[in-house]
Amino acid sequence: MVGGILFTLLVTCAVIYISSWAWKAFVWVWLNPRKLEKCLREQGIKGPSYKFLSGNLKDMVSATQEARAKPMELSHKIVPRVMPFVHQTVEKYGKLSFTWYGPYCRVNIMDPDMIRDILSNKFGHFEKIRTNPLGKLLITGVVSYEGEKWVKHRRILNPAFHLEKLKMMLPAIYTSCSEMVNKWEMMVSQDSCEMDVWPHLQNLTADVISRTAFGSSYEEGRQIFQLQSEQAGLVIKALQSIYIPGLRFLPTKRNNRMKEIYGEARVLLRDIVNKREKAMKIGEAHNDDLLGLLMESNFKEITDNVNSKNFGMTIDEVIDECKLFYFAGQETTSTLLVWTMVVLSMHPDWQEKAREEVLQVFGGKDPDFDGLNHLKIVLRLYPPAVLMTRGTYKTMKLGEITLPAGVHLAMPTLLVHHDRELWGEDAEDFNPERFSGGVSKATKNQVSFFPFSWGPRICIGQNFALLESKMAIAMILLRFSFELSSTYVHAPYTVITLQPQHGAQLILHKL
Repeated sequence: MVGGILFTLLVTCAVIYISSWAWKAFVWVWLNPRKLEKCLREQGIKGPSYKFLSGNLKDMVSATQEARAKPMELSHKIVPRVMPFVHQTVEKYGKLSFTWYGPYCRVNIMDPDMIRDILSNKFGHFEKIRTNPLGKLLITGVVSYEGEKWVKHRRILNPAFHLEKLKMMLPAIYTSCSEMVNKWEMMVSQDSCEMDVWPHLQNLTADVISRTAFGSSYEEGRQIFQLQSEQAGLVIKALQSIYIPGLRFLPTKRNNRMKEIYGEARVLLRDIVNKREKAMKIGEAHNDDLLGLLMESNFKEITDNVNSKNFGMTIDEVIDECKLFYFAGQETTSTLLVWTMVVLSMHPDWQEKAREEVLQVFGGKDPDFDGLNHLKIVLRLYPPAVLMTRGTYKTMKLGEITLPAGVHLAMPTLLVHHDRELWGEDAEDFNPERFSGGVSKATKNQVSFFPFSWGPRICIGQNFALLESKMAIAMILLRFSFELSSTYVHAPYTVITLQPQHGAQLILHKL
């Protein structure tokens, strides 16, 4: 009798649990999307209809595959190839429109005033979103935190990125750049040589981040770089499919490899951090690299608040910030450099103007910190991240619209940067002259140019990236002229950042 009652209770509990889970799943994949769609359409916001569970993912993937299957004309009209589905949506439904990333409603925001309100975070309710937790296996750190944790990490990290601290790292950046251009000079045995500069620039920025972040050369840090690059490719594939809660725990080939990479990278970084910590304890540590500056700042944070458990970073958190150094410091700067070289090859007149500026500032001397800060011509046309997202966790007012909780806000950086209504009919032309009076004047004080984001969460490594890029480009311009090879295929595409799908084949000429 007792056994029968117990069995009935267990069955009843199981039925209640399963029913509760099934109801939550039904709300997630059907009721909530339908409610959000109704709310947005009533406000005049248009977009494609929601499709059960998948949303518009199949259409997104299909459009992307079709765009990548063929190269494009040699121009800067790259939006249809890089972001085909978003481009088609905006063309059909307007700049304020919505799409479906699985069961998540994604509203496109291209109005500079709305972007300002979102990125200024003045209401405190537009938060970072992560629809697939597998992304955490690639990067976390300050870029993914919110609230007090973000404030604490940003406070500890800030001293490492002060201009005076970055000035100390200039010799390391110069060494890495010198090694690359010297190698190029050896490769250009005659007057000219064709080469794919893309892998060279990736190696350069990996070398720079290894030297400036960890005081080690690229050869010593190569394994971390390779692991992070492989992880980025796997994350992209994961993001192209609908994430079902719990699927990341299944022992699939991809899941297993992502976890292996995550573990291997952490072991390598933990070893670097532990060695530095031991050196600090015996007074032999250097504080002229990012890791040393970070650990010094963290130690000060902890000792100044010795009676509180909420101050300072743990070793695991320091490792997460190191992974972020590696990925963000290498990935974004290499793309800035490769597109700068491609664009200057497409526009030899501007290449010559940039070279003249470098010669005027430095003459025959090596580039120095003050001189690099005076270089103005080369600006980013192709942003590293083509899209930024935020989300609402409660009903919010944005401009004239009301956004329910659970809405994702997509700010397509690339589309905004190429918007003719904001930039004029020549929006897709390479015209550095438009920035001759500064970014504020060019944008008319609107948030319409934000390659490093904007507001309180603007990229903490912006000055570092620009310093490294200016050093590299200055040294290249002083030693070489370059043009596109006949084998170059113009095919920008995204692998986390905006990259050349088939490399960047250029012909280098010794000067």
